[in-house]
Amino acid sequence: MTHKKVTVATTDQFKDGDMRQVSVNGTEILLARVNGKYHAVGAYCTHYGAPLVDGVINGGRLVCPWHHSCFQVTTGDLQEPPALDGLPTYEVKIENDQVIVVLPDDATDRRTPQMTKHDPAADARTFVIAGGGAAGYAAAQTLREDGFTGRVVLITRENHLPYDRPNLSKEYLQGSIKREWMPLRLDEFYASYDIEVRRGSDVSRVDTARKTITFADGDTFAYDSLLLATGAGPRRIHIPGSDLKNVFVLRSFDDAEAIIEAAPQASRAVIIGASFIGMETAASLALRKLSVTVVAPGKVPFEKTLGLEIGRLIQQIHEARGVQFRLGASAASFDGDDAVKAVRLDSEERIETDLVIVGVGVKPATDFLEGAKLHNDGGVIVDEHMHAGDGVYAAGDIAYFPTRLTGEHQRIEHWRTAMQQGRVAAHNMAGTEVMYDGVPFFWTRQFDIGLLYVGHAAGWEEVIFQGDISAQDFLAFYLSKNRVRAVAGMNRDRDMAAIEELMRLDQMPSAAQLKNGATNFLELLRNKASGVSA
Repeated sequence: MTHKKVTVATTDQFKDGDMRQVSVNGTEILLARVNGKYHAVGAYCTHYGAPLVDGVINGGRLVCPWHHSCFQVTTGDLQEPPALDGLPTYEVKIENDQVIVVLPDDATDRRTPQMTKHDPAADARTFVIAGGGAAGYAAAQTLREDGFTGRVVLITRENHLPYDRPNLSKEYLQGSIKREWMPLRLDEFYASYDIEVRRGSDVSRVDTARKTITFADGDTFAYDSLLLATGAGPRRIHIPGSDLKNVFVLRSFDDAEAIIEAAPQASRAVIIGASFIGMETAASLALRKLSVTVVAPGKVPFEKTLGLEIGRLIQQIHEARGVQFRLGASAASFDGDDAVKAVRLDSEERIETDLVIVGVGVKPATDFLEGAKLHNDGGVIVDEHMHAGDGVYAAGDIAYFPTRLTGEHQRIEHWRTAMQQGRVAAHNMAGTEVMYDGVPFFWTRQFDIGLLYVGHAAGWEEVIFQGDISAQDFLAFYLSKNRVRAVAGMNRDRDMAAIEELMRLDQMPSAAQLKNGATNFLELLRNKASGVSA
């Protein structure tokens, strides 16, 4: 292998915590200084390709600005999903105050983590993962990263390999990305690391006392350790006409495919519910040139999650693109002979349509469990290690878990949170005691706007705004008991990455500080990391 040495900077151009993207013979590299030493890694996140230089660095922890994947900048190793791969690293030399990067000829843009394979002679145990979503996939990869050499069996009710579920209501439904883009990994990956994927297998019963799984076809399977990651199923509304053709929910790959197949023959669509799935679907169908109407009971979309001001802004963005709203309303029936032709509201208004998509939330898929302790919302109660009982763990949408940030238990239906919890559960299954202390995070993209949300606020007493909501350039701080519980941001990606780190370190500013005006979160994070008082 041949290498090239390229001078990329001088040492007087950097102080600790600085990073810069440089181009070296056509390869983009992120150069950073941490604790007096220089490091060079790939410049783009291995998730969706975000430029990492637009993120933040906290010690050696590098946070992606878009979806908050985290990498160790000194090694390139993956620390937090949703990325699946680490970053390539390059040797850095200092000669006569010149920063020199040593670049191989075969530089790549990512590095798959080092993983083990099945070795039945060394480990006869069978670890089963029930669920092929975010938590399930993350756990399977993490078990092999941690050196587990027993049998890993990933069970999914779907006939697909684990895929990028957040994109179902976004680019995939819009038609801007191809089907081949959706799987998280291809068959070859699972074969390479002896991860058995049992597709189309519907679990009908889990007996935690006997450590057995029963499938819908009567087949049974024994396990030594089990991760429950079955996720949630879409809630359906039971009104006259709800069984008509072209009344859809959107949760699975097959759901999205069915909507995509029906859309070319349709000119009108009604979305029931102004949830994130509902509103993303509304935007995607509007981009397909359908006339879209959203029906929801609230005053504005996302009123309970984001508040009136942000909800009103998102409604206005949709209306500017032709989406209509019937708010403060509910569907009373779906009319039609074979296929749906109209939605009748509780006000007796009748909206003609060719498609209906119901997006009124989800519920944990836990009906099949025996012996596991459930919360009254159907979630599986776990401890800080995602442990639910003897040899049983739970992660993702079904996990009702304690949070260090608030001292409360909660259940969160976010893709990245599920992946974080899947990794933590797998670490503990493999014998490394790790506590879940992740900060919840989600993102939404509708038309040409994106919104990021860090933390979790089931309710709040006060919202403090910094920036300009009407200009789509703001931060919103949701406070309860004078403490920031969550933050929403638009066009403030770097601030949001810094805020997540400050929340993780329990170093967020007080309400009084936030009310004093715009806060420099990057500087605040740098000071907190270096021990400098604000």
